[in-house]
Amino acid sequence: MRKKVTVVGAGNVGATCAQRIAERGYADVVLVDIIEGLPQGKALDMLESGPVVSSDGRLTGSNSYEDTADSDIVVITSGVPRKPGMSRDDLLFTNMEIVKGVTESVVKNSPNCIIIVVTNPLDAMAQLAFHVSKFPKNRVMGMSGILDTTRFRTFLAAELDVSVEDVFACVLGGHGDSMVPIPRLSTVGGVPITDILPPDTIERIVTRTVKGGGEIVSLLKAGSAYYAPSAAVAQMVDSILLDKKRILPCAVYLDGEYGIKGVFLSVPMKLGANGVGQIIEIKLTPEEDTALKKSAEAVRELINIMKL
Repeated sequence: MRKKVTVVGAGNVGATCAQRIAERGYADVVLVDIIEGLPQGKALDMLESGPVVSSDGRLTGSNSYEDTADSDIVVITSGVPRKPGMSRDDLLFTNMEIVKGVTESVVKNSPNCIIIVVTNPLDAMAQLAFHVSKFPKNRVMGMSGILDTTRFRTFLAAELDVSVEDVFACVLGGHGDSMVPIPRLSTVGGVPITDILPPDTIERIVTRTVKGGGEIVSLLKAGSAYYAPSAAVAQMVDSILLDKKRILPCAVYLDGEYGIKGVFLSVPMKLGANGVGQIIEIKLTPEEDTALKKSAEAVRELINIMKL
């Protein structure tokens, strides 16, 4: 039987997620949105590209969660996007109401699914989905870590004029200004970037990585990033549905790992058919450990505001 993936939210992020997943051909996709006609029209347009991209994946657009029943994975992208000058945290109150309602509908119709959260502020919204769903911690996660590391990899590859395939980057923590890039564990062809690039160049690239989402928001003027986030989601869906057990940095519930308890943060973990597997604990320097715990507290502040 073919796998089923639901994407909630037919805006730029959701629609691009649906397209990337459907083009892989191994799953059927349901695109859901409250706006009548929007998910139906986008799904039909994507479906009609199937013969060109050689995909037999079926796409359905719907305004009803009944059509999402028994999904294997549900990707939550619905919410208000950032505008220039806004932080991800500014979206908290508006998006928490949206994500709460979406999660309740998801649980009702797909009680055995795995939830991937994309809505910002991402770590807090993953925590909310976990709280509302009452799913085990292996079945709720956030996309952010892959996106943050891929931005770091992109900028490093451009600086060194090398293939992105040969660049590995390590970024931990929350999806925002408190994220923690780890340059000493980021490599090019296996060589640490700290052996290749001067400190001021690394610092410049780190700063650009941390501000990467905001840079795109300021350029677009309306809306936020969606091509790279959707690619990150598709990589997660691949690893789950194909049981690839990739080691990927995702926002997961920490229950004592890294000395942090009760908070969603991005850390490396093994991602397979059962969702979140082994969490990889990297030995951090005292400075890195302090920065990660500071990032955890920034997320915890949002959790407290939501009174979870």
